[in-house]
Amino acid sequence: MSQTQYLKMLEKEIQKINEKIDLKIFQGQEYKREARDHKLLLRKVRYHTRQNFAQRMIYLFFHKNISTFA
Repeated sequence: MSQTQYLKMLEKEIQKINEKIDLKIFQGQEYKREARDHKLLLRKVRYHTRQNFAQRMIYLFFHKNISTFA
């Protein structure tokens, strides 16, 4: 499974949990378990996208420096 597919799967799971949380809030029920699962999934998404952000920053840094010398 590619990283893109993995992130899409995580996003779908987050959406499902959000729907469950919304329903439980509407019904006045507790949603501690769902909130914990939501937090863990968000942590996974952030972990996998953080590396891409660092790579983008490196690219922008070097791209900016190269264009200033040209």
